[in-house]
Amino acid sequence: MSESLVVCDVDEELVKKLREFRFRKATNNAAIVMKIDKDKQLVILEEEHEDISPDDLKNELPERQPRFVVYSYKYQHDDGRVSYPLCFIFSSPVGCRPEQQMMYAGSKNKLVQTVELTKVFEIRNTEDLTEEWLREKLGFFR
Repeated sequence: MSESLVVCDVDEELVKKLREFRFRKATNNAAIVMKIDKDKQLVILEEEHEDISPDDLKNELPERQPRFVVYSYKYQHDDGRVSYPLCFIFSSPVGCRPEQQMMYAGSKNKLVQTVELTKVFEIRNTEDLTEEWLREKLGFFR
């Protein structure tokens, strides 16, 4: 029996919150962590964080369950400029239940399109989420 790929809808309140987050004026690092409500097949808000470093953020992510994160990061460029890229991070740790991984993987593109983000990254181990890793990933977008 083959399972069809489940693509979850995005909660309307979450869509509104993500749009507001995109145009926020604050200059600190901040994150919105999202999860899938399996019963409703809906991407929902799990938690919000203000003034959170990549290293602190990784401690907020479950080690054995996938999560979606939209992260506003204060990026200091080598030439001294500062920008605030909005990053989409898909945390899909090794060891998740396959049906859970499929549900998140199937819903990722729809969520990325909904929030209209281009800086999309994936981690397979929460320990990989570090300042150095994020700076390296963002280096490709100069």
